[in-house]
Amino acid sequence: MRKLDTRRIVVASHNRGKLEEIAALIGPHGFEAKSAAEYGLPEPAETGTTFEQNAYTKAFAAAAATGLPALSDDSGLCVDALGGQPGVYTADWAEKPDGSGRDFLYAMTKTEDALQKAGATQPAQRKGRFVSVLCLCWPDGHAEYFRGEVEGTLVWPPRGNKGHGYDPVFMPDGHSRSFGEMETAEKSGIGAPLSHRARSFAKFEQAMLTA
Repeated sequence: MRKLDTRRIVVASHNRGKLEEIAALIGPHGFEAKSAAEYGLPEPAETGTTFEQNAYTKAFAAAAATGLPALSDDSGLCVDALGGQPGVYTADWAEKPDGSGRDFLYAMTKTEDALQKAGATQPAQRKGRFVSVLCLCWPDGHAEYFRGEVEGTLVWPPRGNKGHGYDPVFMPDGHSRSFGEMETAEKSGIGAPLSHRARSFAKFEQAMLTA
């Protein structure tokens, strides 16, 4: 495994929620991190069929453009009763039909409608997981991957207004509150990471930031 020998990296994302969460995770380690948006980089088309493929697309584009290692995240919600959907298309499900952009209340409602259509009305039928794949990519194309998952149950109606994306409808196993009701620090769970992104970052931290 190639080690990270610099504290200057690019966070290959234009998603404000992801940027804030990743910044909170890498900040204590003294990183000088700027986002792809701060470098004026366009968002590459995500045409992969796996989280790993899409994470690599974003990280390599940013690394090649800046000459710096780039860290990207591709994540999504996989619902068992929906055959693993929305999966890598999680953000696409938030695209409103009128072309006015992404609306995650619309996405959560779309997911709930699909669950109802599938007859998934009881908690045991509404299981799923959040998946996060971090990709650290160097300008030469070399990449390392770190995957984190958290199991949970889809709840309705949405609970809480914290977090981002589908957080208000996802209640992690062993808890009675949704991610939308939890502070970022609680989801990051120092020593016992709870969120999928915190778990993938814990693997990144162990591999890249410890001697």
